[in-house]
Amino acid sequence: MDCDNCNLNSTDTSHESKGRLYIFSAPSGAGKTTLCRYVLSHFPDILYSISYTTRAPRPGETDGTDYFFITPDAFVHQIEHGGWAEWALVHGNYYGTSALFIDQGLNSGKDILLEIDVQGMLSILKLYPDSITIFIMPPSLEALRDRLELRGTDSREVINTRMTNARKEIAQAHRYRHVIVNECLETARQDLISLIKTYRSNR
Repeated sequence: MDCDNCNLNSTDTSHESKGRLYIFSAPSGAGKTTLCRYVLSHFPDILYSISYTTRAPRPGETDGTDYFFITPDAFVHQIEHGGWAEWALVHGNYYGTSALFIDQGLNSGKDILLEIDVQGMLSILKLYPDSITIFIMPPSLEALRDRLELRGTDSREVINTRMTNARKEIAQAHRYRHVIVNECLETARQDLISLIKTYRSNR
């Protein structure tokens, strides 16, 4: 996704992180959320960084599970008080990552999983350069469009916008340490588990 405006703040960047931050990015519809949930079920000690947003919940989404849904005024208040590790204005809605949550988690030795777009990843890397960045790649743009249409939550105009954004995001995949192609869900799952096991065994 393109961000209309980005900024970043941190409560503390002087410490040496004891935990690891795993950052997942993908075009909408590539299966990132499904894969993240599988990783969290396999490694229940990994903390999940729930993003904050000012957009309305989609059908089936729950506050405090999928996102923390807050008002624009509350979001701007946190911008003014340095509450976000990164934040962006995307398609008219604010999205942000809590600086306090990440700093406290890493300082306590916990690994953290964060789902974020490409621009957010680049901002986070400025604060946490040792983060493990993983891009979830669809098998093709045609397959991605099929998945978005089958999801049935977006209009054709929105799908076309998401496809335009997907092309831009895929062009940035080289910025990530690892790229996982989600053609077969089970294979992608196992590739991710093996990758994270390798990092966790080499502390």
